[in-house]
Amino acid sequence: MRYTVDTIINKPIDKVTELFANPNNMKDWQPGFISMQKINGDGNAEGSVYRLMYKMGNRNIEMIETIEVNKLPANFTATFETKGVYNWQKSSFEKIDDHTTRYTAENLFKFSGFAKLYGVLMPKAFKKQSQKYLDLFKDFAESQ
Repeated sequence: MRYTVDTIINKPIDKVTELFANPNNMKDWQPGFISMQKINGDGNAEGSVYRLMYKMGNRNIEMIETIEVNKLPANFTATFETKGVYNWQKSSFEKIDDHTTRYTAENLFKFSGFAKLYGVLMPKAFKKQSQKYLDLFKDFAESQ
């Protein structure tokens, strides 16, 4: 399943990408975020790998994030893997004017095992959730 979502943020591109690149901000715009632990690599460098922990409802979710490309603001690409779900995401930021930035997220999901049912039964839910995260980031960035 592949889709793209975007939002307009009323902040300069330098400020937006600074906020996006700082992992300490994840708790401020990602509901359920618990922690981020480095497995390998250095900061947001390409090839870095992290263990991300989230609380979603009654479940604890562990994801492995691998940074593939970090050429902010043009391209930040990472993969996120958890049991039965693989998500590739390319985030890009475009300067609209001195005070406005477009944030675009391209997503590719692949499912295996029992998780295949999610992809078949709820494809719109994934796009809606991705848009929610962009909108939450927008709200966070504009409050800074």
